[in-house]
Amino acid sequence: MTRAMPGAAVDLAKQHSDIWLAYSDLGKACANAGPLSDRERRLAKLALAIGAASEGAGHSHTRRARAEGIENAALDQVALLAIGPLGLPRAVAAKT
Repeated sequence: MTRAMPGAAVDLAKQHSDIWLAYSDLGKACANAGPLSDRERRLAKLALAIGAASEGAGHSHTRRARAEGIENAALDQVALLAIGPLGLPRAVAAKT
């Protein structure tokens, strides 16, 4: 638990540390399962959050992307790419 997390995630991690550690290990294994760069993985995760209509995950991956130096133009492009498969309203929501 090295990063700041939302309260509910912190509560889960404290109450069920074994589950949290397994979840964390799974995330690390998935990240190392293929040839994508850190940047590509972050943009893919943002796209998945947009597709799942998960506002919290979208905000989280946007914050992380910015912290990792990913330019706003790339984040905007990911949101705009949602227009085709998901529709204009979802893309507009993603841009917020």
